[in-house]
This record gives sequence, structure tokens and C-alpha cells, in this order.
Amino acid sequence: MSIAKYIGRRVEIIYQSADGRLTQRTIRVLDVRDGIVRAFCTTSGAPRTFRVDSILACMPTRRQSA
Repeated sequence: MSIAKYIGRRVEIIYQSADGRLTQRTIRVLDVRDGIVRAFCTTSGAPRTFRVDSILACMPTRRQSA
């Protein structure tokens, strides 16, 4: 999966945390480097980082504002 193509866009991801929990989040991708996605998580309202190899699914959102 090439999440880097979504830099600057909002996407929905399904993410598996280090402890095995699955979450679905809407994020704005800010940067992808060295296997780490820097993003603003609109679900939590805070900046977050995600490991690329822990993102199980990624889909652009229909609404790209905000």
C-alpha cells in the first residue's frame, strides 16, 4: 500500500495498535518517511504517528475539506 500518495489528503484507515487493538480513524496525511506516517487524526483531534506496516486498510474520504 502506498499511503504516501495521499499526502495532504484525508483518508480513512484501519489500524492495528502494538497491543493488537483495531481502530478505524480518519486522518489527514502530513508526511510519510521511514515507514512512519505523520498525520492529524480527526478522530482524536490531535497529531499522531502511525507505522505503515500496521495500517491494514486505507481509503480516501469523499469529503476532503478541513
